[in-house]
Amino acid sequence: MIARRHLVALVITAILAAAAACQADEQEPAGLPGAPAPAAARSFTLVATGDIIPHTPVIERARFDAGGAGHDFRPMLEGVASVVSGADLALCHLETVVGTNGGYTGGPLFRSPPEIADALAATGYDGCATASTHSLDDGAAGIRRTLDALDGAGVRHAGTARTEAEGTSVTLLPAGPAKVAHLSYTADTNGRPLPAGQPWAVHRIDENRIMADAKAARAAGADVVVVSLHWGTAWQDAPDVVQLALARSLTASRTDGRPDIDLILGTRAHVPQPYEKVNGTWVVYGLGDLVTGETVNKQRRPDPRGNQSSAARFTFAAPARPGGRWQVTKAAFVPQMFDIDAGRAVNLNKALAQGADVRGARDRIEDVVLSRGAAKDGLTMGE
Repeated sequence: MIARRHLVALVITAILAAAAACQADEQEPAGLPGAPAPAAARSFTLVATGDIIPHTPVIERARFDAGGAGHDFRPMLEGVASVVSGADLALCHLETVVGTNGGYTGGPLFRSPPEIADALAATGYDGCATASTHSLDDGAAGIRRTLDALDGAGVRHAGTARTEAEGTSVTLLPAGPAKVAHLSYTADTNGRPLPAGQPWAVHRIDENRIMADAKAARAAGADVVVVSLHWGTAWQDAPDVVQLALARSLTASRTDGRPDIDLILGTRAHVPQPYEKVNGTWVVYGLGDLVTGETVNKQRRPDPRGNQSSAARFTFAAPARPGGRWQVTKAAFVPQMFDIDAGRAVNLNKALAQGADVRGARDRIEDVVLSRGAAKDGLTMGE
């Protein structure tokens, strides 16, 4: 109305503004105790994506994208950046360690270029789980370089440590009005022993330890406790018996009636696995691989499932009373794949809308994700 510079509109606007001011004087100011907070100020959205495993072709692609000088992983993540950066808190799983002096390898031992950390930050990730089967591919030095690179990029981390103090500390992340604790553990390290005298270097899955750490995180001020688990059987769509049993026991852990763990995020299987609500807590058994080269399954055959994944998106709302549980009010997944020919992570719903022939991959991911009845608990497919 003001843009039209119409006199009548200006008068009406002034009258409405005065009426609003009078009404505001009669109400309690929004910033004072007792005034209800806006809904958006009492909730936050968390997004988590799957394993980042730069195989040799991925490293070579990043070097090409950098014009041959260094490595640039940012272009390969641009396709998922809107989902990641749109969250209040975004978590990744960095499965590999950082190498040094150009000694980068893409398997069977993985040593990734340090520029991967800058790309994660540019994409919008706030923190990453680092406990994995490849955490010790380059010993304690690999852990140190990885965490140094993440620190330098401003990306927080959980699951591996350079010092005992770091290994026993809680990673607390701001997420809108909440504080979120991120814990990370791996089932094994591919048989590689922990560095001598450094039992804290890699967090291994131990039921009692995880529950104790979750309680400690809550005591440290965490409103929401998120646990990343590198677990499961490779190339198996369904969770195995160990995953199912551990999910039941961890989600059953409570203190004063309140669950100690609010969300479980799984990686390692190399393929998408189901989501399920267990004891009232969401469990993502396997997110799949977000960034990876062409992979072969147990029959040594190329398997497109290894390039498929989902992004988990959960909205948490604050409790009505202090000390209550932050509840998930919205649960969604976004189907993704890594295009190994283009070297790009792809949001399959967006690609489908643009005419790409990806419906088969999108539908297969949906079938797996919903295969344990998550739809009845409100899980939907997001954009």
